[in-house]
Formats: sequence, structure tokens, C-alpha cells
Amino acid sequence: MIDRSRPLRNLKYLSCNRFQSFRFFNSPAVAPETHEEAANLTVFHNAHNPFDKTPHRDISYYNHLLFEHSRNGLNQEALKIYGVINRSGVLVDGCSLSCILKVSASLYNRAFGKQTHCQCVKNGFFDDVSVGTSLVDMYVKNGNLDDGKRVFDEIKEKNVVTWTSLLTGYSQKGMIRKVVEIFSLMKFEGVEPNPFTFATVLGALADEGELEAGAQVHCMVIKSGFDSTRVVGNSLVSLYSKSGMTKEAIYVFDSTECRDSVSWNGMIAGLITNGLELDALEMLYRMRCAGVKFTETTFVSVVKLCANLKEFVFARQIHCQAVKSGFGCFDNIRTALMVCYMKGCAMDDAAKIFLVTSTVQSVVSWTAIIGGYMKNFRTVEALNMFLEMRREDVRPNHYTYSTILAALPTNSLFQVHAEIVKTNYEKSPSVGTALLDAYIKIGKTNDAAKVFKRIEDKDVVAWSAMLVGYAQEEDIEGAVNIFDRLTKEGVDPNHFTFSSIINACATHSAAAEQGKQFHASSIKYGYNNTLIVSSALLTMYAKKGDIESAYEVFKRQKERDLVSWNSMISGYAQHGYGEKALKIFKEMQKKNMDMDEITFIGVICACTHTGLVSEGQVYFDMMVNDLRISPTMELYSCMVDLYSRAGMLDKAMALIDGMPFPAGPTVWRTLLAACRVHRNLELGKFAAEKLISCQPQDSAAYVLLANLYAASGHWPDRTKVRKLMDERKVKKETGYSWIEVKKKTYSFIAGDVSHPLSDQIYKKLGELSIRLRDAGYQPDTNYVLHDIEEEQKEAILSRHSERLAIAFGLISIPNGIPIRIIKNIRVCGDCHAVIKLISKLEGREIIVRDSNRFHHFSEGLCSCGDYW
Repeated sequence: MIDRSRPLRNLKYLSCNRFQSFRFFNSPAVAPETHEEAANLTVFHNAHNPFDKTPHRDISYYNHLLFEHSRNGLNQEALKIYGVINRSGVLVDGCSLSCILKVSASLYNRAFGKQTHCQCVKNGFFDDVSVGTSLVDMYVKNGNLDDGKRVFDEIKEKNVVTWTSLLTGYSQKGMIRKVVEIFSLMKFEGVEPNPFTFATVLGALADEGELEAGAQVHCMVIKSGFDSTRVVGNSLVSLYSKSGMTKEAIYVFDSTECRDSVSWNGMIAGLITNGLELDALEMLYRMRCAGVKFTETTFVSVVKLCANLKEFVFARQIHCQAVKSGFGCFDNIRTALMVCYMKGCAMDDAAKIFLVTSTVQSVVSWTAIIGGYMKNFRTVEALNMFLEMRREDVRPNHYTYSTILAALPTNSLFQVHAEIVKTNYEKSPSVGTALLDAYIKIGKTNDAAKVFKRIEDKDVVAWSAMLVGYAQEEDIEGAVNIFDRLTKEGVDPNHFTFSSIINACATHSAAAEQGKQFHASSIKYGYNNTLIVSSALLTMYAKKGDIESAYEVFKRQKERDLVSWNSMISGYAQHGYGEKALKIFKEMQKKNMDMDEITFIGVICACTHTGLVSEGQVYFDMMVNDLRISPTMELYSCMVDLYSRAGMLDKAMALIDGMPFPAGPTVWRTLLAACRVHRNLELGKFAAEKLISCQPQDSAAYVLLANLYAASGHWPDRTKVRKLMDERKVKKETGYSWIEVKKKTYSFIAGDVSHPLSDQIYKKLGELSIRLRDAGYQPDTNYVLHDIEEEQKEAILSRHSERLAIAFGLISIPNGIPIRIIKNIRVCGDCHAVIKLISKLEGREIIVRDSNRFHHFSEGLCSCGDYW
């Protein structure tokens, strides 16, 4: 009954704003059991609702209450009101059922939704289009798409909302084909899509990157006149942004009417995703000028923008603005700020945000802070944070394990591995890959292989990581086997895979032909011109003696980094082409490329191998004085080598005395080798003592000193050195020579008779011996450091491993193909002279890689110019 004591204007006000006058208690404690309790759920601003005093309440009254509660998000209270309706005996209608189904969908209450479904069928409202649509929507939102589709098929009357509800379900599941199928069927049935339908379809197409189909739907949107509608415009912006078509996205955005914060946030996020950070910043300024308030999403996007642009001061300003706007406590914003500060190396600030988070830190936030410490090379703090996480009983996920494994010491690695096995994460590709990588780093390739076998659904990253493990062990057979298995299982190799396998082919045990085959494969897959692959190819060809192919790769590189330049300089230096190496260095200078110590190691080596002592000194001074690069031990070793090879031993010793740190084994070994060549006994003895004190078990020191004594005729002293080696159980490194013939690598030692073709090899050597003497060759027996007869010395020289390998190459490799030999120790002077003559007599190109450098023999000459 209406209270007539109130003024008429109040009654008019209430009747016009009856929906706005309802306000409800949002408390789960409210449990109405009677009509009066249900009525008392309402609270008024200025007056009681006049309909509360109506003695007979029909379904319209209760529907009104249901709608108001549902619209205001008071879904639990709406359920209580629906219970009151059922107990009161008032018959529900289609509106009641439609509303309560929407409430059930919002609460994700599948059980109650099914009960209501039964009630709809029982009361004969199943064919009501509103009820049917709400049923479809309820099942879809509860994740039961099959039941939703079944209801959709059974209801007789469908409107555009019904179709859109089903489309939404398929879209959320990522079932793009079903979305297209249902949308096409909808059009065929003559149902015209509304803006929400188009937005749903476009959103699904955007998520799957279906640009062509999206463009077709865009045409339909324009024909339907919805192109300026906000909800459609937002979906189109998402479609074009995700497809990299930012110009089209901006055009749609500018054409959209009544843009809201979602529109602006979508456009800003799209620009950031496509790497257009400055355009995103300009869009943010436009958003502010338009008077649109920043939302949580806005702040998250802006913080990410600051991180990408490395504008960390601006990020702090945004942080302050977020706090002032009331968003400072939002977890998404805090996480974004934490990541931003971590990128800015402000780990202490990131840790503060992590610690003051009001809610319980999730595994995601723990993993983020651990990852931040790792990226900032603070592994101790990362490990401590992981231990603290475990003390807080937060269970790590696969991202956590993948992150922390790189920081673990050996003992902890085994413990965490056991934990990973218990939690069944060992089969995860990300965790398994990180675990096998950790084992590879500590040299346990066999354990890494066991982990690799247990990984399910191995991705290309896992395969590449295992391949790297074999490559680091110089197990070329294992690396090639992994690559073959990878391709057979249908996994496409990527540029990291090719880089790893090509680097493996650069080892001395790998066949040169294998590297060429993988080069061809990289071309097939389109990775040969990527920087990481082309740099690997350049290095591989240079190390395998094919410096011309290395330079061809270098010329074809569309972009070059420091590694490319350094590899080419070092390659030419090792092959004895000092002038070409310095030419590359000068080209590098003209392009104002950054340089490092590796660059100058290559440059000084180039000067060393060509005897350019003064030039090497100039470049060393340039590095120290102009570029302010501090010389490393290896650089000092190069300078000692530069002076020593030129016979400037006093200058080399003066440089050693002036080093800012004690000379290491490399320096003393270089000096000792030079003393052997120049027969400086006293300085050689001093260098040998220093080298032996640094590395008592290194055979090089003893052998070089013994050879120095032998070359100087001090046979008793040589005998003492050999005896000392026996007492200390130091074994001399055996000299090997390797040659590749028909994709197979063969090894030889001095006097070797193990090869199946030994008879033919020695027969060829005999023929060569006659031709060599006819050409004027006289054996230089000074290189045989044994106190024996001259004839015996000549016999020893004739059976050196490199000569056996060359003879085998001459009888096995067709004319026109270079003979490539790899030797693990320095080639002797007599063999060097012989190989020059053989190259002339046989008309063959012979390339020998010894422990110091490459020698290219052709037409009786060597690329080293007899200076090595």
C-alpha cells in the first residue's frame, strides 16, 4: 500500500527512479526465511520503497528484486531471494529463470545451474528464447561447452544473443574452426550479428592470428554499420595489433566512437607488443589529454613500457602516480614494477615491493624475484630466496625450477634433482632442459643424457641443449646423432641448433664434409644468414682450413657483430695472412665498431705470424692508451710471442718483468719455445723452471727443455730432464696427424704401420724420397733430438706422422682437391721443407694445421713465408 502522507513529488521521484532506489546489504549473514526478511534486504537513501508495503507480492515484485541484486553483483543474496520465492509458493516465470541462470553462471555454480535447468523443463519454459539463451550461457561460463551445445541444438527459437553465447564458449576454448563454423551457420540461418557477436568472432581470430579471416569479418562489420562501435573497434584493434599491422590498428582506433579505457589500453598494449614504445608513450599522453582515467591495466602497460625503454626514473614517477590513484596495492601493478626494477638492476627496490605485498606471495612472485636476482648475477641471493620460499611452504612450479637450476652448486643440484623427481617435474620440457643444461655445465654429459631421455614432448630447446653438451665434449658423433634424431622425430631445428652443430663440426675430429652438409641444411631451413649461424659457419670454415669459404660467409653477412669481425681477423691471422687480417681490422675501425681484447689478440697474432713487430707494438699501445682496454694474460702472451719469434728475447723478458700480475704458464711456455728455436740456453732454463713451478705435470716444459739441451749438444742434461719426467710420471704428448678421406677421419703417429694401406703408404713415401733428393732435398737432422747415427735420424724424419698422412692423402684423394692435415704439435722444420717440395712435385695444395697456425703449401711455397 502506498503511503499517501508523503508529498506527491516524492512519489513521482520514487516511481521514476524505482530501480535506483534499491540498495542491498552485501552480507552472507543475511538469510531471509520469510517475506518480511526478504523485504528488509532493501535500504533506501531518502525513503522506503512504496511497494514494500504491498500486501500481495506477485512474481513481478520478486523478479524486480532478483534483477536488482544480480545487476549489482549481489549474486549470493539473489540466490537467497530465489529460495524465498520457491518457499512462498509464487510461481516463477521465464524472467525469473533467465535471471537466476545468469546468477548461477556468474557464481560458476554448475550444480545449481543444472537444477534450474530441470526446473525450466518441468515448468515448460525451456522453449522460452530468454531462458534457452541463459541456459547456453550458464553452461558455457561453467566450462561445460558440450552441454551448452546440446541445449543450443534442442531449443527451438534462437536469437542473436543465443548464437553469441555459444560463439563465446568456443572462442574461450580457442576452437577457432568451430567459431567460424557457427558464425557461418548463423549467417546462413538469417540471424544478423550484433556488435557483441562481431567482437566475439574478431577476438577469437585475433588470438589465433587469423588475419585474413579477420579482414573479411571487418568488411562485414562495415556493411553492417558497426565499424565505429566501441566493442567492435576494440576487437579490431586487438586483431591488427596482434598481426603486426599497427597502422591499421591506429586507423580503427581513431575511427572508434566513445572510446573508453579499454580502447586506450588495448591500443597502448598493441603498440608496446610491436616494439613501438615511443608511439605507445605518445598514445598515453593522448589518453591523459582526453581525460580518460588510468586503470590498473593502464599502469601495468606503462610500467612495462618504462622497462622496455629503460626509463627507470619515469617508472618511479608512475609508481607514485599509481599509489596516489589507489592502485598501489594491486598485485598486477606491483609485479610489473618489481620486474621493471629488476631490469633496472634495482634489486633492492624490487625486493622491497616483494616483501610489502599485502597478500600471501604466490609461486609466481617468488619465481619472479628469484629470476631477477639471477639476471642481475646475484646467484647467492637467488639461492637464499629459493630456500626461504621452501621454508614458507610455497611449492615451486616448473618455472621456479627452470630458473634456480642455473644457480645451484654441484651438491645442491643433486638435492634439487631429487625434489624435481618427487614432484614429477623431470618430464617437463622446461625443467628437464634446465636440468640437463646444469649437468652439462659441470661436465656430466652422461647424466645430462639420462635426464634428456626422461623428458616428454621434447621441444627444439631440449634437443639443442643436449646437442650443445656433446659439442662441448667434442663428441661429434653424439652431436650428429642428436641432430639426426631431432629431424626424424619431426622437430624443426632452429638457428641455435644449427649454430651448435656447426660449432661441433669445427673440432679437429669432425670431418670437414660434415660441416658443409650442415651448411646446406641451414640454407634449406633458411637460417644460414642469421647472425649466430653465419658466425658459426665463418669460424668452422676458418678452423677447418678453408679460409676462402670463411671469407665468403663473412662477405654475405647482412649484419655483423663483434664476434664476426673478431673471427675473420683471427682466421686470417691463424692462416698466416697477416695483411688481410689487418685490412679487416682497418675496415672495422672505419665503421667505428666497438673492440675488445679478443680483437687485439687476433691483430697482434696477425703481426706475430708475419713478423710485423713494430706494427704489433703500435696496436698494443693503441689498445692500452687510446681504447683503455686492460691487457689480459693472453694479450701479454701474444706480445711475448711477437718479440720472441723475432729473436727479441730481451725485450720479451722486459715485458714480462713489467706485467702488473705474475706471468702465467702460457707466457712462460711461449718464451721457452722461442728459446728452443733461438737456442738461448740460460733464458730457456729460467723459463722452464717457472713453467714447471706453475704446472709440474705439464709435459711441454720438460720436452721443450730437453729439446733445448739436445739442440745445444748438452746430452747429459737432456738425459737428466727425461729421467725427471719418469720420476714424476710425466708422459710426453704423442704427436698425431689427422686426415679426412671420404667422410672418415684417419689418425697417424710417427712410424705408424696400423693402417690397412700401410704398404701402399710407405711405397708412396719411397717414391717421394727419390724425387725429393733429385729435387735437391737434404734432410735436416738437427730436428731429430736423439744421440744416434745420421742414417737413423734420416729414417726417423721420413716416418713423421704428417708425412704418412700426406702420402695417404696423395693415394686416396683425387687431384684438384686440397689435402688437409691436422697436427696436435708443432710441425718440424724438416717436414715443413719437405711438404713445400711435395706440393710442387705433385701439383697439389696441402693445408697443415699444427699447434700454432695453418700452413698453406702450394707451388713449393708456404703461406707462413718460412716464418713460424
